[in-house]
This record gives sequence, C-alpha cells and structure tokens, in this order.
Amino acid sequence: MEHRRFGKTELDVSAVGFGAWGIGGPAMAGRVPIGWGSVDDRTSLFALRHALDRGITFYDTADFYGLGHSEELIGRVFGNRGDVVIATKVGHTTHHDGSLRTDYSRDYILQACERSLKRLNRESIDFYQLHSARVSHLGSGGCLEAMERLLEQGKIRAWGISLNTFHPEPEAEYLMQRNLGHGLQLVLNIVNQRAIPLLGRAHELGYGIIARMPLQFGLLTGKFSRQTRFEPDDHRSFRLPPQILERALEALRDVWPLAENLNMTNTALSLSYCLSFPQISTVIPGIKTPGQVDQNTDDIRPVDRTTLECLRQIYTTKLTEVVELMEKQG
Repeated sequence: MEHRRFGKTELDVSAVGFGAWGIGGPAMAGRVPIGWGSVDDRTSLFALRHALDRGITFYDTADFYGLGHSEELIGRVFGNRGDVVIATKVGHTTHHDGSLRTDYSRDYILQACERSLKRLNRESIDFYQLHSARVSHLGSGGCLEAMERLLEQGKIRAWGISLNTFHPEPEAEYLMQRNLGHGLQLVLNIVNQRAIPLLGRAHELGYGIIARMPLQFGLLTGKFSRQTRFEPDDHRSFRLPPQILERALEALRDVWPLAENLNMTNTALSLSYCLSFPQISTVIPGIKTPGQVDQNTDDIRPVDRTTLECLRQIYTTKLTEVVELMEKQG
C-alpha cells in the first residue's frame, strides 16, 4: 500500500483509506435515512481488522455516522494505537424529536470532541473536521476558536473541513485565504469532477486533501442496473431514485470500456483515477465488508494521461448533466 504525507502535517496516510459511514448502520434523522441500510457489527469489525492487514491505515468517520456507532466500532478495534490515523467530524446532530440539525458553536464542538474521544477510545483525534460547515458558520468564529483550542490542548492533531458535495469553493477559499486549518475533504470521482480546480492551490498551500465518494454511492463499481432499488433505510433511496440512476448508467456506458482496455475493474479504475491527481493525499471508498476491503485495494495504479483526458471529455459532454440532477435531488 502506497503512503502519502497529509499536506504539511506530520500525518502519514495510506493512499486508500476506509470510509466508515456505512458501518454506522441504518440510523435515521427523523424520517430521513442517514445510513446505508442494515449491517452486521461482526462483519464490520472483521472489515476494520482486515483493512489494516491490507495496509489501510487511514480511517474516516463522523460522530453522526450511526449517531456515534461508527466511532464506537473503530474505537473497539484500534483504540489508542499509533499506527493508524483516525479522522472524524463534528457539526451534524439531531433535535430532541430526532430530526436533523447542525451546530457549529464553540461549546458544542468542545463537548462533542470529548464524546468522540471517548467513543474512539483515543487520547487525541488525528484529523478533526467541521462536517459540511458553511461560510456563515466559519465567519461566526466560534467553530474556528474551538478547533484552535482543541489543537492547543492536544485533543486533536490537525483540523479542517468536509466540504459541500456540489459547491466546495466558498468554504475552501475562506480557509485558504486566511491560512486556517490543515486539510480539506472534498468530493472527487469520475462522475463529479467539480472540485478539480481547487486541488492545485490547496496543495501548494500545504493542505492535505481527502477525496470522498470515489465510487459515487456505488455507481462506479458497475454493479447497479436500471432495476436496482434501495431499501427505505438506505440514504440512496432518495439520492439515487430510478430516474437519476437510469440517466447516470446511460452516461457511464463510455467509461466501462476504458477499464477493460486497462485490464482493470471498474472499482480499480475509479479509485486509481482519484489517486492519479498527485495533490490527493488519500481516497476513502465506503467499506462495510472484508470483501469490499479487497475490492478497494486490488490493482490500484496510475492512470495514463490519455485515459484521464477521455474521462474528462465524458464528464464534460455527458456527466455534468447527471451531477446537476443529483444536486437538485439533494
């Protein structure tokens, strides 16, 4: 497994990380599913251990994933060991009635960090992220003050932001213009290439960059068909409704032959695409099973310039419309 330095920090991360949203289980925020459907904890624990055996040392979670359950599982497996890098997030929570809300206040972040440390069974969080905070939250100053205080106290080693899925620029620019934070998490995959213009400047300024959703909710594995439907407790049931799924599959028809030409699986091409950008520190496919660990670590290698240009052309001519539909869907 290749390792890369996370920006200007002292963190060394595996090029392929472990996206731990799925192992949180089928949580709900009111009537809105915020998980990936049912999972078995024993399988999740096995997947975490197997991932380390395969060289994955970077694990990305959030206190909102399974309403803390994802963090608890990671804490059970790794605890305070120093050969793994743990990233988590703060800012998403629920009202008393269970519905979704956000809180980026200073006091909330300080308290939430303590709860995450306890669930993770760690003395310090390696990379702490504001979970989809917007410019208005950053401008209030409370969340920035909280992050800097946690850094001074040694409760976190570095901090940054998990950026908006479709419009990452405003918050990224806010931090970069002020030289705040150490890392950015952004969406980058064959379907959604909107974040590419940010990569060069962020890298030059020393930010570590995490590429999330490299498989676009499983679309880029090639396992979905027009008949694919998701259970009500799976967030993809509203994010990938039939009309968007069909449009996406049609637009992706030109992508699959590129994988065949390279003798790669669709998954390997998709992950290798992200890692072909040297500015990317790590890519975090969602993983729920040991089998997915193997699929996400097999045959990851650089993609040639011609293939990258073809993927850019497919994005420009066919996939931008799909991304626009996804954005409207929410």
